[in-house]
Amino acid sequence: MFKTTRHIASTAILAGLAVLSIQSAFAQDSTFAKEHPRRAEVIAREKHEKAVNAKDVKNGSLTKAQGKQLNKEDTAIRKEERADAAADGGHITKAEQRQLNRQENAVNAQRKADVQSNAAGVTTGK
Repeated sequence: MFKTTRHIASTAILAGLAVLSIQSAFAQDSTFAKEHPRRAEVIAREKHEKAVNAKDVKNGSLTKAQGKQLNKEDTAIRKEERADAAADGGHITKAEQRQLNRQENAVNAQRKADVQSNAAGVTTGK
């Protein structure tokens, strides 16, 4: 009886260690995906652009409507990044990163155009 109890306890400990090992592997994968360099760069840029939009709205360079529209476009880019990452195990490819950066460049160019037109007193219809 003592031998059977010890065997069951040993089996339970080994099973527990196996579960911990598997959980650790999954945790490393999810951390890697969040901190993947291409993905981190796209996320950081999107956050930076939203902060610049907020600053420009606050100082009057952009109207609230313009800032809201730019943030909406930035959010759409972020959603696309998440979808790309979800489709590829938490990573984005270099081609996807280039595409997301091109889209962010376009939003940034729109922000600059809005700021210039507002400074010149021209309305952009937004």
